[in-house]
Amino acid sequence: MNSTLLLQPVEQTEITKKIDHDPILKVENLKVHFPVKTGIMQRTTGYVKAVDDISFYVKKGETLGIVGESGCGKSTMGRSLIRLNEPTEGSIIFNGNDITSMTEKELRPLIRKKIQMVFQDPYASLNPRKSLGNTLIEPLKAHGLYSNHKERNEKIKELLNVVGLHPSSMNHYPHEFSGGQRQRIGIARALVLNPDLIIADEAVSALDVSIQAQIINLLEDLQEQFDLTYIFISHDLSVVRHIADRVGVMYLGKIAELAPKDELYVEPLHPYTQALLSAVPAIRSKGTETRERIVLKGDIPSPINQPTGCVFHTRCPVRMEHCQVAKPTLKEVKPGHFVACHLYE
Repeated sequence: MNSTLLLQPVEQTEITKKIDHDPILKVENLKVHFPVKTGIMQRTTGYVKAVDDISFYVKKGETLGIVGESGCGKSTMGRSLIRLNEPTEGSIIFNGNDITSMTEKELRPLIRKKIQMVFQDPYASLNPRKSLGNTLIEPLKAHGLYSNHKERNEKIKELLNVVGLHPSSMNHYPHEFSGGQRQRIGIARALVLNPDLIIADEAVSALDVSIQAQIINLLEDLQEQFDLTYIFISHDLSVVRHIADRVGVMYLGKIAELAPKDELYVEPLHPYTQALLSAVPAIRSKGTETRERIVLKGDIPSPINQPTGCVFHTRCPVRMEHCQVAKPTLKEVKPGHFVACHLYE
């Protein structure tokens, strides 16, 4: 990664210029590219453009949903927001602080407590050798919160009650819990440091449908109780519709469309969004939203060798000649409704 890129000023995009308030999070022209190395000398022969020049903002107290097919870059984007994946270019501004090029020492007091993540696999993200109590107490010790063991234990018991687990479970280990209970532990671990922003990366995709509903309801209750802000990443359009306020649709590392939830689901503008929504029977059959099934031809191109022009043009049913050579920009075509498509230029 070229670290000098992170120190350059980033020009505001149209989407962030439209903000009439200070958002809790503002992302400008974010790129996350992974080098492809080959040969004995491990020379860089290309880059996987997992996230390729995206911009968005998140208002305090809202839930921004991020949807897209597997491999579109949504999880990489989420991990880059907490610097688990290092950005290649762009800026990430959280509560007025540009965290993109901060060192770990600088991140710790400002960011680590205030942005937390709930991961997809609740078992893999827990240490099987640590009891639930030790798992939750560890971040409190690391950040020097609460003066003694008794106070920390009380905090943990209170938190377990909040997420629907019995305080006696403190002495149990991850293998003793069900999938839904493990995800509650993951949520408790995210809450233990009193964060402002939680990034939920496919947080319910590994759970049964009935358990999914319980976890979604829990997240909504916690948001109201603790004034939380969420970025909710998922491939499940029906789940995102239930929890999100606004929804961003990603394709091949880019945001294709971003709009208020109700508007995007009722009147999607980008051909890719239209195809995604037409594939969900529960959405396709709802009253005025009835729409024909759109079947996209071909496979998703490789993020190593992206198409020229619009990255969606190889599968787009309404592509024009112009789409093959010119990259569309994310433009506001209705109040709060942004789309990256030459049809709306």
